[in-house]
Amino acid sequence: MDGIDWEILRELFKYKNITKTSKILRTSQPAVTYRINKLEKEFDVKIIHRNKKGVVFTSAGEMIVNYAISMIKDNQKLKEDLINQENTVQGILRLSASSIFSRYQLPKILSEFSKKYPLVEFDVNTGWSEEVFKSVHNDYSQVGILRGDYSFSSQKIRLMQEKIYIVSKNPISIDDLPHLPRIYYNTDTSLNKLIDDWWIGRFIEPSSITIKVDNMETSKEFVQNGLGFSILPDILLDDNENLFKIPCLDQHGAYIIRNTDMILKQQYLNNTVVRAFYNFMKERNL
Repeated sequence: MDGIDWEILRELFKYKNITKTSKILRTSQPAVTYRINKLEKEFDVKIIHRNKKGVVFTSAGEMIVNYAISMIKDNQKLKEDLINQENTVQGILRLSASSIFSRYQLPKILSEFSKKYPLVEFDVNTGWSEEVFKSVHNDYSQVGILRGDYSFSSQKIRLMQEKIYIVSKNPISIDDLPHLPRIYYNTDTSLNKLIDDWWIGRFIEPSSITIKVDNMETSKEFVQNGLGFSILPDILLDDNENLFKIPCLDQHGAYIIRNTDMILKQQYLNNTVVRAFYNFMKERNL
């Protein structure tokens, strides 16, 4: 068993699908199958069972996966510790970030950080904030940038706060919202809850959802074409856009706020790359 096997086992256990695993690892399906068969012969156990949906790991297979994940973490830590001995900011920053933050903020941040520390490489994953939180918790990523309020017991920096707006192409009255067509989009649980709690506190009637889309950028496109209103965080909104915006306020007249935080475990501040990025982000004003 070697490093390639560790990666295959980890990704296959995560996705439970050989096709998706091969795409993630940029290899062929036969190569993945060959590696699994080879490991089954090496350990003389059945690692997976195949079904119509993908694969299911046996109890022995799960033991081998846990060993592989442990070896990946140990290998990463050894490499990072060896680089840290040189006392230079050099190595790989393993970062997970929410998709929206990654689109609108992260490229500029990493570009500026790279200019300051040109020897640093990036291993970046994007997704829902829930996925970012799990990635940091499970040590797949050293640093996570997520949106919403998540309880985290170690290091946490508030990066930015977004206001939530009702957005439409033409002027509308907030009191008419329950009777106007709403464009709904899929998003993470925390933003859904934030918007739902505000709506329940403001209206008795449910919203009239006429269009459902897969993300907030698509929702905004529908709004711009006059097909209804949407409730969006201001990270998507430009002052120069010809859109009508009404802020979402609570019962006391305060703005409904969406927080963006950076999280990391205390132990990773011993890593020179992570520590440099941590200090870099503390000094930024988003």
